[in-house]
Amino acid sequence: MPSLFRRKPADLVEDSVTTVTTDEESAARPRGYTPSKKELGQVTPKRPVAGRRPTAPAKPLTKEEARAQRRAARAETAAEFRREGGPRDRGPERLLARNVVDSRRTIGTWFFGGALIVLFGSNQAMPPIVRLLSNVLWGALALGVLIDSILISRKIKRLVRERFPKSTEKLGSLYFYAIMRSITFRRMRAPAPRVNIGDKV
Repeated sequence: MPSLFRRKPADLVEDSVTTVTTDEESAARPRGYTPSKKELGQVTPKRPVAGRRPTAPAKPLTKEEARAQRRAARAETAAEFRREGGPRDRGPERLLARNVVDSRRTIGTWFFGGALIVLFGSNQAMPPIVRLLSNVLWGALALGVLIDSILISRKIKRLVRERFPKSTEKLGSLYFYAIMRSITFRRMRAPAPRVNIGDKV
């Protein structure tokens, strides 16, 4: 009792205010609340900066360097496409179709070269015999590509049914894929051929 009377009235008012404020804050917080280090009066130590290498600002590229970098990126992308192909080349059935085409010589590889000869030979300024031979050549190329495409399609159909009986790949799509590859020059095919001419598929 004597200590109570010795305290000033202002101290009593401060204690009561502090108690009420703390109780209100604790009541407003959820049950699983965890106080932060700042509320507990703790300071997070900073990482030592001694021994760190200062980060040098990135040097802007010159026009020649930027052009060389873009050229290298395009070359890398082209090389990757040459090796792996694109999304349309995915799947074991597509690989089988490519191997069927790449393991044989196809008339289609001469189709565009022959078409160029026919284009020049069928000019009205050419003699009639040249125009006649151009038309004969065009018909022979078209017939050869047709027969070659039928043979390739039949072989693909037989191999797919033997090796992938549960395949959901559409055969018509495989035929078109293989025929388009067969009329492309071997060195320009992507993905690159994995089998040699004459290899057994």
